[in-house]
Amino acid sequence: MIDFDEELKQFEPSLEVDEAVENIYSQDLTDMTDIFKDMLQESRRVIR
Repeated sequence: MIDFDEELKQFEPSLEVDEAVENIYSQDLTDMTDIFKDMLQESRRVIR
């Protein structure tokens, strides 16, 4: 049987995962909110 508490004590995250997380968070990515804001601003310019 697996002792989950013991397994968690031995857990060490992979360096590759840590590097990937740093790279993902360091990038300035456009998300859907940014796209919707741009679309709204564009539509307001067209209407005026």
